[in-house]
Amino acid sequence: MQKILLTLFALVVLVSCAEKKSDKNFVLNGHIKGLKSGTIYIQRIKDTVLVPIDTIKIDGDAHFVSEFNLDSPEMLYLFLDRGVTNSLDNNIPFFAEKGVMTLETSLDFFTADAKITGSKNQALYDEYRKVMSRYVDQDLSLIEKKFKAYKASQLDEVAKLDEEQKGIIKRKYLYTTNFAVNNGDYEVAPYVALAEIYDINLKFLDTIQKSMSPKVSKSLYGKKLNDYIAERKKIGK
Repeated sequence: MQKILLTLFALVVLVSCAEKKSDKNFVLNGHIKGLKSGTIYIQRIKDTVLVPIDTIKIDGDAHFVSEFNLDSPEMLYLFLDRGVTNSLDNNIPFFAEKGVMTLETSLDFFTADAKITGSKNQALYDEYRKVMSRYVDQDLSLIEKKFKAYKASQLDEVAKLDEEQKGIIKRKYLYTTNFAVNNGDYEVAPYVALAEIYDINLKFLDTIQKSMSPKVSKSLYGKKLNDYIAERKKIGK
């Protein structure tokens, strides 16, 4: 009898687990350490405006789950309405793709502590941002030096620093182009091309376009890049 009861219990557990299985193709498991209450919005950009896909109320438990269908890998944004502060540190971008992803962070260092796993596009984007942050730091250092040179009326030094800044921009564009070409099998490639170097010479965008796999070319950002290149060729720029 005990064996029968155990078997029945196991069957009930299996059925319960099956019932809880999501019928959506994207699941985000999240945890915001230290958050007691607030509202989380999962958002996407539509017509240059952030619009909500899902809304989650937090009341006591800092863990949350967001489930919905995703047509194509896409950069989404997790926005936290803290309710009691106007902190600017409240929006985390993440490159969503079909499957299960995990986002963990803390309330105190919301964006800085964010760790996002479960997406190859996200992993590549993290790698890209790490390199780009070095260029940003270099540029900020030059801006500070240029400000001091202006105050000291050192115009020759200002001109020299201007040239150094132009060099940083060129290196950023070259790195982004190489990154996109080398990762043509992933949707992050057309995304960074559109987000970071949309005004680059068309021949570089053509190179990125040709490097995209057929799957990526048919994706959300692949289509947008193809349309953008076609439009620029039409107007001859």
